[in-house]
Amino acid sequence: MQEPHHNSPDISDVQGEKDSFIESTIEKIIFGSRWILSLFYLMLVLTLVLVAIKFFKEFAEFAHVFWSSGEDEFVTGVLSMVDKTLLANLLILIIFSGYENFVSVIGIAEKSKDRPKWMGEIDFAGLKLKLIGSIVALSGVHLLSAFLEIEGSDKEDLGWMIGLHITFVVTGVLFAMMEKIGHSAKNNH
Repeated sequence: MQEPHHNSPDISDVQGEKDSFIESTIEKIIFGSRWILSLFYLMLVLTLVLVAIKFFKEFAEFAHVFWSSGEDEFVTGVLSMVDKTLLANLLILIIFSGYENFVSVIGIAEKSKDRPKWMGEIDFAGLKLKLIGSIVALSGVHLLSAFLEIEGSDKEDLGWMIGLHITFVVTGVLFAMMEKIGHSAKNNH
């Protein structure tokens, strides 16, 4: 005759439940750690405020000398404001895309009629390309500004600026090519 089966848990079942609990706890901690990034994005929002303050300061200085400035000084002043605008756009792009890619969907924007078209559509690869594109644009503005003041510019510094700008452009092209190759390879599989 067979002995009655006891309902006591097997030792391996207990160990499995313990391992499962530990694994689940670790995964919850790791998954929740993404919220630490929200502090970085909040600090970037404050940085955006600082860029806006700097923009208004430069605009006030530009408006003050507007009537007495020459053509080169006028264009340099406009380029300085364009530079701050591009920088602010870059910050917004990083804040929105980074937050949505790495932390959480911005739920309040889901129903907003003012939601930017690109929001929620830029993945990490697209963010890298937009970032390098913004850096190239910023570098181009600085380079153009330096060329407008070429008489007072150090030629060696100007050479470095040109070299860096070319480096940024080449880097952008290489990033775009790598992304296209990666996208083509993913579509072929």
